[in-house]
Parts: sequence; structure tokens; C-alpha cells
Amino acid sequence: MDKFFGNLHAVLGVSLVLAIGLMFAPYFAPPLGLWNGVFQWLHVFFGITWIGLLYYFNFVQIPTMPNIPAELKPGVSKFIAPKALFFFRWAALLTVVTGLILAWLYNELEDALLLRESARLIGIGMWLALFMAANVWFVIWPNQKKALGLVEADDATKAKAGKTAMIASRLNVLLSLPMLLAMTNYH
Repeated sequence: MDKFFGNLHAVLGVSLVLAIGLMFAPYFAPPLGLWNGVFQWLHVFFGITWIGLLYYFNFVQIPTMPNIPAELKPGVSKFIAPKALFFFRWAALLTVVTGLILAWLYNELEDALLLRESARLIGIGMWLALFMAANVWFVIWPNQKKALGLVEADDATKAKAGKTAMIASRLNVLLSLPMLLAMTNYH
């Protein structure tokens, strides 16, 4: 048992097999068909991963870093943060992609993006998510690469990049609750 649960890939593989098995159960019938159900499931999975990591960075890592002894900080900045940022940025992208596919499957993509009355609430959520994902890829990630020393930068540039990434991340926290409200209350 220890060996199985000690292997994340094995646990995820079995979890995926169980989920796929559930999809073929006679009582699994998404109202708009199998593809809608699959993309909704993926959208929620990637969204939980993205926003969960956003909250981890803002509720745990950023506030804790000043209290970590200097000799231990490289453990976070060289090993934990880069790995977490990998999943963070790809989960953001995949959340947006699966969300756009879902809006298309619902035949609401254009109405939502144009904020038409029939899909205004989900459209607001989509625009917030698009902005937040762009913030992840074009502000947070480039600045975190500098702050963490993944790309060459002097100390002043690292400090400025770290502050910029933190402010951009906090902006995403600020936008996350309205975005989640719009997303979960539309249908």
C-alpha cells in the first residue's frame, strides 16, 4: 500500500481509470452528451488545479517565505516554486481552452464573448479568466523566472520582478472570486 500511494503517477492513473469507468456506467448521462461531460470534467479539474495553486502561492508560500531561514529558501525557490509554477501556468491555459470548448459545445461562445444578455454572466467570467490566464503567462511567469533565478538577472531586477509577480498574482486573487461566481452561477 505504501508503494502504491507513494507513486503519484500510479495514483493518478488509477484515478483516471476509475473516472473513465464511471463515464461508461449506465447512470452517467451528461445532459448535453458525453463530450460535454468530458470537457466539463476537464474544465473543473484544470480550474481547481489553477486556482488551488493561485491560492497556495498567495495564502501559503508568499506569506511564509519571509519566515523561512535564508539557508532553506533555495529549497523553495529552486525546487518547489518552479514545479508549482509549471502546473500553475499549464492549468491556467487548459482551464481556458476547455472553457472555450464548453462554451462552443453549449453554442454560447459568441454570445458570451460579446457579453450579450443571454450569456452575459458566463461572458464576464470568461473575460475575467482570459485576463487572469494572460496575466499568468505574460506577467507572472516571466517575472517569476527572473525572481527565482531561472533566467539571468541581477539582484535589483530579481527584487523588482518578484514584486511585480506578487502584485499580478494578488490581482488574480482579487479577480478569482467574481470569476468563480460568474462561472458557477450561470447555468
